[in-house]
Amino acid sequence: MSRILTIQGRELSAVDIKTISNLIADNPDWHRTRLSKELCERWQWRTPKGLLKDMACRSMLRKLEQKGLVTLPAARHSGNRQRRIPDVPHDCNLIETGLRNLRPIQLIPVQNRTAVDDLFHCLMDRYHYLGCKGHVGEHMKYMAVDSENRPVACLLFGSAAWKTSPRDRFIGWDGAARRRNLNLMTNNTRFLILPWIRIPHLASHILGLSLRRLSRDWRDKYSHNICLVETFVDRSQFAGTCYQAANWIKIGSSKGRTRQDRYHRIQVSIKDIYVYPLTTNYKKLLCAQS
Repeated sequence: MSRILTIQGRELSAVDIKTISNLIADNPDWHRTRLSKELCERWQWRTPKGLLKDMACRSMLRKLEQKGLVTLPAARHSGNRQRRIPDVPHDCNLIETGLRNLRPIQLIPVQNRTAVDDLFHCLMDRYHYLGCKGHVGEHMKYMAVDSENRPVACLLFGSAAWKTSPRDRFIGWDGAARRRNLNLMTNNTRFLILPWIRIPHLASHILGLSLRRLSRDWRDKYSHNICLVETFVDRSQFAGTCYQAANWIKIGSSKGRTRQDRYHRIQVSIKDIYVYPLTTNYKKLLCAQS
């Protein structure tokens, strides 16, 4: 391999691939986690908080194996394990009134492996049309509750899409800047208003609440800011009205493909792409060269 590969946002040379192959050959008793942690230590591949980027490294190793560049030790567990979603009792009584009768609406940041987290995943998995078995990488979860502490909505912000033409043209960055600065973006991957909640203007109100605190919460959790949020709205399911009402910018549409569609054969629903800037200089930050 003579060219530089970029996987999981990291550039890999022929020397890097040789290093990985030598580590595997010299340590036949190492499992994949041990290998990925050793590489992270050697390369000082860490999050802004100083934690090893172990999950990203393991994903990189799997992709290298798929390309035939390395042969990894056998996996100890299946790679498609899904989180078991507990069935958490919850009130499904109809709430149909004006927004002012529920205010103030509060957003509760959801932490891992708590009772609120179990309820969050139960509601998302049961009532969101895409479900929600888990997530990897940097993310923020919120549960919205009304003045009586009743859950009314759930939101999940996760990793931004690696590449999408309308967004990349809108930002104006090149491939190098995208690889370097993609972590300054997030994707609103799930937004659920619970089906028994029928409150006009609630969705756009909750979006506004989340956007006003999102960058601060992200900085507190991951030690870096974000400056742009994106989302993909499935045309076959939704019109995107709440995003429009919350002043998101529609910048184009997807091509009806998935990230696994290497050969342009998988047809999926067209999705409208919306973005919301969190700072006025977001393009400068995203296109920065250092």
